[in-house]
Amino acid sequence: MSPDATPPTPNPPALTGDQLRIADTVIGALAGDGAHLRPDQLRAVSALVHPGARVLVVQATGWGKSAVYWTATAIGRAAGRGPTLIVSPLLSLMRDQVAAAGRAGLRAATLNSSNFGDWEVVENDLRSGDLDVLLVSPERLANPGFGRRVLDDLSGHLGLLVIDEAHAISDWGHDFRPDYRRVSDVLRNAESSTPVLATTATANARVTADVAGQLGTDTLVLRGPLARKSLHLNVIDGLSPMQRYAWTARGLPALPGSGIVYVLTVADADRLVEAIRSVQGPDYPVAAYTGQLDAERRHALEDALLRNEIKALVATSALGMGYDKPDLGFVVHVGAPASPVSYYQQVGRAGRALDDAVVVLLSSSSDDRIWEYFATATIPDPDKMTRLLDALNAAGEPQSVPALESSTGLRRTKIDLMLKQLAVDGATERTPDGWVATGAPWSYDAEHYDGVVAVRRREADIMRAYVHGRSCLMTLLTESLDDPQSAACGRCSVCRGGLTDGLPAGTDDEDVRAVTATLRRAALTLEPRKMWPGGIFGVRGKIPAQLMAEPGRILAHADAPEWTDVLSGARDGDEAAVAELADAAVAALAPWGRESGIRPDVIVSLRLTGTTIAETLATRLREVGRRGGGAYPVGPGEPPGDATGAVEAAHWRERLRNPPVADGQAVLLVVDASTSGWPITIAAAALREAGATAVLPLLVHRTVG
Repeated sequence: MSPDATPPTPNPPALTGDQLRIADTVIGALAGDGAHLRPDQLRAVSALVHPGARVLVVQATGWGKSAVYWTATAIGRAAGRGPTLIVSPLLSLMRDQVAAAGRAGLRAATLNSSNFGDWEVVENDLRSGDLDVLLVSPERLANPGFGRRVLDDLSGHLGLLVIDEAHAISDWGHDFRPDYRRVSDVLRNAESSTPVLATTATANARVTADVAGQLGTDTLVLRGPLARKSLHLNVIDGLSPMQRYAWTARGLPALPGSGIVYVLTVADADRLVEAIRSVQGPDYPVAAYTGQLDAERRHALEDALLRNEIKALVATSALGMGYDKPDLGFVVHVGAPASPVSYYQQVGRAGRALDDAVVVLLSSSSDDRIWEYFATATIPDPDKMTRLLDALNAAGEPQSVPALESSTGLRRTKIDLMLKQLAVDGATERTPDGWVATGAPWSYDAEHYDGVVAVRRREADIMRAYVHGRSCLMTLLTESLDDPQSAACGRCSVCRGGLTDGLPAGTDDEDVRAVTATLRRAALTLEPRKMWPGGIFGVRGKIPAQLMAEPGRILAHADAPEWTDVLSGARDGDEAAVAELADAAVAALAPWGRESGIRPDVIVSLRLTGTTIAETLATRLREVGRRGGGAYPVGPGEPPGDATGAVEAAHWRERLRNPPVADGQAVLLVVDASTSGWPITIAAAALREAGATAVLPLLVHRTVG
């Protein structure tokens, strides 16, 4: 079979009368009295009630994929089969699904990181047969303890296995997750008679064929039209980053109902909320939603949006798969995802139970750089993979990720991804005591990964065509998913020759100025590091209080759009730009001093880059504050680009050995740029040892590595 071939689709036997009555009861409870399974839903359920069935459903968001597994579960349980195991990617999806199962007359529960206290009760209910459905994350499947306790208990009497968001199984998919390949372990260990259902709304022909092939040669593939008739797609191109913020701040009231504004980073979410309130007022009902919030806060925000108590959640991709609000009125993207498939999935949250919903993409030339990063970010480096495997083999015993960071010199986050990728290929295994090498040979499949990168770059080309409106926007999205029924929608801004009625086409200069001024006043807190890194640095454990920096301030974080032009000008020595930075620093110092109770006696610059920003800004601040000070001498050389914390900290310890004497003085330390914060941590400790009573770091630009 070729990579893009459509797998065979055998016809299942029809449901019996009793089975149809159960199906009607479930669907009536979910969708209202008189509701029935649609033809392809009925076809899927008819297959899944038979032993050994393999079904892949590729249907648009809102089609009713979950109704298939609730119905199949109810029929199976009535026939005396075991419980259903659903592998699901997000906690928000699990919460909604537990509630939906209850409406369908089923008892469901989840085991995840946020409900550890409930695990024992849930596992006992599973063993006793009192539980109809268990939902778990793919990461939970990778946990050895979970596998030993729960999967072993399910072995031999699992009634149905459901793989939700199944495109994540395929590394050709837009959201491939190595842990999702653990599903294959469950498939191998499950009885061959266990029916399996995989569902997704975002699989093109190649991903469909790949997932169907993993399920089995006789997989029934049910694929429907993916165009969403309720969506009015719009693109506004050519806005600067600050204009995108200003457009959103002014345009939100013109959008119908309540909705989601997607941004690319956590910092963007927080900044955009402030931007909106600077235009609409401090009490305007918007909130930031990111993966850094605790589960209780995320749930509260999800519920507030469900009840239309807020106009919009300004969210990262953490609010995506699984969030179900049928009357969501709009989705706005401030920056385009790298994949049209990912974009389709996110905009598909809108208009599921509405005749009309508005979708807006605010694009920028900076999106290109982000797309290129994501095209290659998860591709393994063969040399680093070999280094990691060598370290595991040399250790002779299970290793933790921190231990591997120390022995390999690789970053911890990179090691975690690499171990999962190696586990997919059978070269590593996670045991209760840590990671081990299995002894299975591993080699870099260059042809395969070159193909993955090529696919991702083709997807970026489709997003460019979308941004520039080269054809119907819905057609571009559905064609990227190989929808054979793709056709012009007649509703998008390309088909209409203009934006949806009521949407502003541009921005107001006054809004841009208001947003910019607000964001420049909002200095972020720079939390001091509290632990030494160990490893090659040689010292681990808590940093003594007498050597630690005070909480500092950050003027510009990452690609903060309000500072882009100013930072560029300051690096080039532009006096006006430096003056703007100095004004912002002075504005940050007053409230900072009140909060800390510390007033700096001297101002010291720490230059870590090739610019003079730190020295120039420190000089201006000394003039304004009538303080003394000088420059912190820095030895030559730069740390390796992929240095671990221990390696980088050791590097700066060697180059920051001679701090200015600061006996009995509080130091304001002005730093031009840093990603990790290690040079600030090392410099602060050295200054404290040189007599400083306190060190207050002012970081001009926190960069992202």
